[in-house]
Amino acid sequence: MATINNMSTRMCRDHRILSSSGNLSDVFVLESRFRKRCFFQNSKFTVRSMKVSGQNQTRKLASSNGPLTASEKVSYPFELLTNNQTLGKENINPIARRKTKIVCTIGPSTSSREMIWKLAETGMNVARLNMSHGDHASHKKTIDLVKEYNAQSDDNVIAIMLDTKGPEVRSGDVPQPITLKEGQEFNFTIKRGVSTEDTVSVNYDDFINDVEAGDMLLVDGGMMSLSVKSKTKDAVKCVVVDGGELKSRRHLNVRGKSATLPSITDKDWEDIKFGVDKQVDFYAVSFVKDEKVVHELKDYLTSCNADIQVIVKIESADSIPNLQSIISASDGAMVARGDLGAELPIEDVPLLQEDIIRRCHNMQKPVIVATNMLESMIDHPTPTRAEVSDIAIAVREGADAVMLSGETAHGKYPLKAVKVMHTVALRTESSLPFNTTAPTHNVYKSHMGEMFAFHATIMANTLNTPIIVFTRTGSMAILLSHYRPASTIFAFTNEERIKQRLALYQGAMPIYMQFSDDAEETFARALKLLLSKGLLMEGQNVTLVQSGAQPIWRRESTHHIQVRKVQA
Repeated sequence: MATINNMSTRMCRDHRILSSSGNLSDVFVLESRFRKRCFFQNSKFTVRSMKVSGQNQTRKLASSNGPLTASEKVSYPFELLTNNQTLGKENINPIARRKTKIVCTIGPSTSSREMIWKLAETGMNVARLNMSHGDHASHKKTIDLVKEYNAQSDDNVIAIMLDTKGPEVRSGDVPQPITLKEGQEFNFTIKRGVSTEDTVSVNYDDFINDVEAGDMLLVDGGMMSLSVKSKTKDAVKCVVVDGGELKSRRHLNVRGKSATLPSITDKDWEDIKFGVDKQVDFYAVSFVKDEKVVHELKDYLTSCNADIQVIVKIESADSIPNLQSIISASDGAMVARGDLGAELPIEDVPLLQEDIIRRCHNMQKPVIVATNMLESMIDHPTPTRAEVSDIAIAVREGADAVMLSGETAHGKYPLKAVKVMHTVALRTESSLPFNTTAPTHNVYKSHMGEMFAFHATIMANTLNTPIIVFTRTGSMAILLSHYRPASTIFAFTNEERIKQRLALYQGAMPIYMQFSDDAEETFARALKLLLSKGLLMEGQNVTLVQSGAQPIWRRESTHHIQVRKVQA
């Protein structure tokens, strides 16, 4: 059994440990002294100089407080560049883990048992079910396979996300693709079953009322575009601006406008009920326009006693004025750039992506960046360099997860796409600044758990230690994730649902383990498990956090942060 050498647990004297406190007033007194005596100087966190060691080189980081001792070397999960090295030659330490999560859409290319297993082993963290395609029987098969994988896997867990179709406006079925040429006249009709060389049906009766002469109609997010010239009682007459092949059931948008359909359609409610029955982990709700939709869905889930989180997809022009209230009402957000770029000017999309990520961080909600991330890999085995940069930008901006859609649903190279996303995210994370301060989103104005997550992050970053947390609700692991510690958060839980939910959160590695009544025995088992899997090394320090919504082995008024050294 692993033995644990408990290190000193007082502030300042050892420059390592933030003491626990029994009540809120004590904590603020400690915090005030802490600021004055140790860590903060001119609003910046200062430490003595650090000696950074890699396998092939060493460097010193100067500071006004003198050199660290030999026992206080800080190791990084990657090697810093020397003058003789070039970008791309660094060796990432095998113990370093990717923190940004990967969402994979399951479709014809990946719906088999073999492919789901391979996706999971290659890097998938969340399996997305796109309810715009397939039926309940095919999605049930995927859910059963993911649950089977989770049941037999000790080292990994895959969450399940059900993505609603939403109020999509689509063209009708065509026997064969219709070639549209620039300058050609073409019509859309609300009559069902029409498919000729110059007219095709749409699935939305109010389409006539939603468009006006002069509007720009986009097909498949802008792959083709048509200018609206006039309309009759049952048809919209257009002229082709950008041509292409119109296939069956293509998605239609009007630039700058959203359809006047409800965000949750009758089909969506049937799919949501299906998700409740199958106990999915997340709903991704399409075309959310205001917070009322989120409250309506959450009220329904409460009535069903369903513990499912709601992720809002930001993809319509109408959602932008209501971003703050929509995200606040939700459990997280997805930047769905395809439809967002169709309804709004494409040059606004990068700015909106950054803004949505920032808002989610400020409200401590997870955020997913989606659509076209490796689009070229649907047909090609390697990505464009712009796509690689797109992933890196999302990681640098702080996305919890990045998503693959057609790349894994029906692409030719789904595993290669996941591998590219994994390696680009891991490499980008290794180049991010090594911070010894954490974000300060009004941390002292909220509850105790947030303050301790904040300080645990500072401590773990300063000492370069992973964090271990034990959680029944996931609350402390989620708080730690939002403060973005540099190392992994090993989140031990005795609830399978919480284990699966935490799979979405940046930096969190959820691990299922039964808790005993003896705290020290549980700590020892956790460390032994991490050592046996090669996730910790003998002699390594870890930061252990005891705080959160539900007390475990502590009085409700007491919170702890400890640093411990582990030995085999």
